[in-house]
Amino acid sequence: MMPRTTLGKWSVGLNTFFLIVVALSLFLVAIGTLSFDDKWWDVTVPFLVVATIAAFITGIMALRKEKTGLVIASVVISSLALLFLLFHSLIIQD
Repeated sequence: MMPRTTLGKWSVGLNTFFLIVVALSLFLVAIGTLSFDDKWWDVTVPFLVVATIAAFITGIMALRKEKTGLVIASVVISSLALLFLLFHSLIIQD
């Protein structure tokens, strides 16, 4: 279940960082502390995109050496986040 390689650990760690920041951000918006109209979201999103891309790349490289559950989950979550980003930028116009 737990990754043994350094790349697998990086992939899972970056994806965990991504999920925690998104969950915390949504929680703070839900309780009214933050708003999506504030500038914090414009600063946070680029870091999350870089973390997701890095998690996806390191996860794909780690899958060649190990196929643990967390690495596979990391690749799936990263790919879904990247697909959402792609479709959001192509289809939804703000």
